[in-house]
Amino acid sequence: MEKWENDLATRSTDRVVRPFDWGVEWVRNWPFPMASGDAEAGITALNREFIARSGEFFAYDPPRDFDLTGSELRFTSAVETPYPGNNLVRARYFPAKPRWKRGKKAVVLLPHWNSHAAQHVALCRGIAELGISVLRISLPYHDKRMPPELTRADYAVSANVGRTIDATRQAVIDVRSCFDWLQQRGYKDLGIVGTSLGSCYAFLASAHDERITTNIFNHCSTYFADVVWTGLSTRHIRQGIENSIDLDRLRAVWDCLSPVHYLERYAQLPKKSFFLYATYDTTFPPHLSKQIVERIQGLGAANKLVVMPCGHYTLGEAPFKFIAGYQICSFLKRNL
Repeated sequence: MEKWENDLATRSTDRVVRPFDWGVEWVRNWPFPMASGDAEAGITALNREFIARSGEFFAYDPPRDFDLTGSELRFTSAVETPYPGNNLVRARYFPAKPRWKRGKKAVVLLPHWNSHAAQHVALCRGIAELGISVLRISLPYHDKRMPPELTRADYAVSANVGRTIDATRQAVIDVRSCFDWLQQRGYKDLGIVGTSLGSCYAFLASAHDERITTNIFNHCSTYFADVVWTGLSTRHIRQGIENSIDLDRLRAVWDCLSPVHYLERYAQLPKKSFFLYATYDTTFPPHLSKQIVERIQGLGAANKLVVMPCGHYTLGEAPFKFIAGYQICSFLKRNL
């Protein structure tokens, strides 16, 4: 299994080691100013404030320019970045099949990091067959939102501390904006499906949005920084940062991105939750996945757990992808 996982993980040959950067220029886009002139101290303090006032950090003005052309929904992101293409949110719409009573159930699906537009489409179609409409969002800096100088979604997660925070905030707000559109279309029962990086974004969005009642987290972790520091798929990012910062300090400057800090907020809302992780995952360490599930269980939140005997990349291969797809679809059918 480890050999298979490594073979899949090393197929990509376009990973770029980028230099470490505090990214303090991104702070001006956030709701709170940075008090300290020292970059690390200032961003660390901002993280504490973001966690304490996360409702304000992830607040936004709902978009007013939703446009559905064919199967593609477009709207302007409530978070402005220096990249015009990234500021136009794109999501593919899979309406429930006509034989089902439409207008009630829908989910927003968040794919994995560096996913391309054709991935997760089969899952979207399968969910739609069950009478549940799907919006598959393209994450910030992915697909058509990718700046022209990139071949990978490097700006979503990178050695630039501030830009990574901004990309995560943008993803959460874009996802919540998708639910605004779904409500305008008459959908009432709303859920979310996130995979890998999309799972992290999905958890942050759901913890700050009571409309999202049914949740699927495909791969999960307590700390954002630990995944980047230890993950097989993020070795090139660690190479760019490890001479400038250690794991403890990285946790502190990316604390506001870590689901562990929002578990109590999440558990206070009426949620049905499905957590899936893999025994041989070399990207989302299994011990961190176990921690988040144990914490959620300790808080009394209703949840289902599935542990797959594979790794992070191999979950996308047969037979594991079919088993996971069945589990996801069946949970949505029973709970949404």
